[in-house]
Amino acid sequence: MRRRWGALGVGAVFVASLAAAQSGTDPRRSGYQDMGPSLRKLQDDDAANPAMAFVQAGETLWKQKVGQAGKACADCHAEGSMKGVAARYPAIPPNAGKPVDLEGRINLCRTEQQKAAPLAAESQDLLDLTAYVALQSRGMPIAPPEDARLAPFRAEGKKLFESREGQLNLSCAICHDDNAEKTLGGAIIPQGHPTGYPVYRPAWQAVGSLKRRLRNCMIGMRAEPFAYDSPEYVDLEAYLMERAKGMTVDAPAVRP
Repeated sequence: MRRRWGALGVGAVFVASLAAAQSGTDPRRSGYQDMGPSLRKLQDDDAANPAMAFVQAGETLWKQKVGQAGKACADCHAEGSMKGVAARYPAIPPNAGKPVDLEGRINLCRTEQQKAAPLAAESQDLLDLTAYVALQSRGMPIAPPEDARLAPFRAEGKKLFESREGQLNLSCAICHDDNAEKTLGGAIIPQGHPTGYPVYRPAWQAVGSLKRRLRNCMIGMRAEPFAYDSPEYVDLEAYLMERAKGMTVDAPAVRP
């Protein structure tokens, strides 16, 4: 696998990009920077990174013809054409009035181009495809679209991020803005930048989407989580990606 993905230079590109980012004055920190050395080492070595198995499965799916159209993703998208794509989502697709995240864009291609059924949220195939696409943006800066139509969705995401929820009366901002870099249960509280999704977490023994991580946080606040297809998740991601603008993509990442 090390040789297989060596052509992308993913590990070396990411480490070099992160080093460059750390040498500046940007106070923002990715979750990678707050991890212990063992997890950093796991992420840095693509031969050891558990997420790479999901990437490999995603490549197989990428080349697989499906649906009534009998098309594969690779039939429309040339090799290398996905570079930078994960850094630009959520975005508003053509002829649409609301944004979709990367998983939503993959499902639009399935339904509109391949004439296939959409993949279920957090399904293995959807996570595999997302991991494959996301890898190709590793080492690139997060670059949300310069699209004025996204402003109200980002504003709603910011509102959700700052709103207190659940029995514990907490908000995302209380942890990830006000108390970032402090410790909770022996772990460092990250700033909450979505640089690495989908991520592999040892607790999950799998990769998971940002939606899954947000749901975990809501459950931790003893709040009722949104359904996986709720637009609130896309609004939150649109705000978080704007908040992380310019930071380095390290997907698919390893996180505690």
